[in-house]
Amino acid sequence: MRYPRLTPADADPAPGLRKYSALVILGILMLFCCQKMETPRLLNPVSFTAVHINDNFWAPRIEINRTVSIPSAFRQCEINGRIDNFALAAGVIQGEHKGDFPFDDTDVYKVIEGASYALAVKYDPRLDAYLDSVIALIAGAQEDDGYLYTCLTNKCTRLEPWYGKGRWDKLNSHELYNCGHLYEAAVAHYRATGKRSLLDVAIKNADLIDQVFGPTPGQKKAPSGHPIIEMALVKLYRVTGEERYLKLARFFIDETGKGTDGHELSPYSQDHKPIIEQDEAMGHAVRLGYLYSGVTDVASLLHDAPLMNAVKKVWDNVVTKKLYVTGGIGSRGMGEGFGPNYELPNMTAY
Repeated sequence: MRYPRLTPADADPAPGLRKYSALVILGILMLFCCQKMETPRLLNPVSFTAVHINDNFWAPRIEINRTVSIPSAFRQCEINGRIDNFALAAGVIQGEHKGDFPFDDTDVYKVIEGASYALAVKYDPRLDAYLDSVIALIAGAQEDDGYLYTCLTNKCTRLEPWYGKGRWDKLNSHELYNCGHLYEAAVAHYRATGKRSLLDVAIKNADLIDQVFGPTPGQKKAPSGHPIIEMALVKLYRVTGEERYLKLARFFIDETGKGTDGHELSPYSQDHKPIIEQDEAMGHAVRLGYLYSGVTDVASLLHDAPLMNAVKKVWDNVVTKKLYVTGGIGSRGMGEGFGPNYELPNMTAY
């Protein structure tokens, strides 16, 4: 569209009127735009399988990722016992559970996800076969009802301070966090290869979670503890079309900051007050990134304006007061979290 050139005011027979009219038109346009922003627009992500990079900068690095970095990451999972833990839970080997954290399972899931991205770029029969072998161990480690959390299945008593007396006993057990990473790996693997081996594991687990957690009497009412399952359930919903997963993601979001089960509220997990009341980025930076990614997805898909407005408030707080020029977030290495507004130290940033 071509616009007329603006002329100096002294050449205009009615400069005041024209300026006033222009301001009125501009104000109307701004008001219209703001009103339009109030309604969440459906976000349609482009599948990574539809993106191809053939340049001289990124393509060689992507190839190094496939041939060097991903095999190295899997090798570390072998050395540190991450994969053995699944084999132990599957009854394939005997021994003791390895590792010091209940979220060690996620290392395997994340490398599978990354390897799936690599397979979508260039098929690698060795990598594909290796993934099949690891996924077989994960499927074998899954309990009959869909539960998957190797440290508990392997009865690792030294990790009881994390998970408590049994399933879902502690909010910060990372059980649901592990599930979220599992779903993301499963969706990536399915989209890249067309195989359902890991996707079926994820679906079986999600169906269990949907039975255990929810708003109906007898179900457990609590947030996820460590967010990521919210956005992961949306990915599972997109690939399966099962609306229960989208509703479950919404449930975990709605339970945040309410303390329905009596647990102590805390900003560390963005669990200090309901999402729609939050307006500042607080607590653990990674948790916030995962949580609000899921909230954005759910708000978009459900056309929930109040929920999307809450996202925008926190987003504005991050980008105007808590964001490094590098794009990094989390100013405090201790606690991996946010500090107050404008606290952005360079040497200690997380």
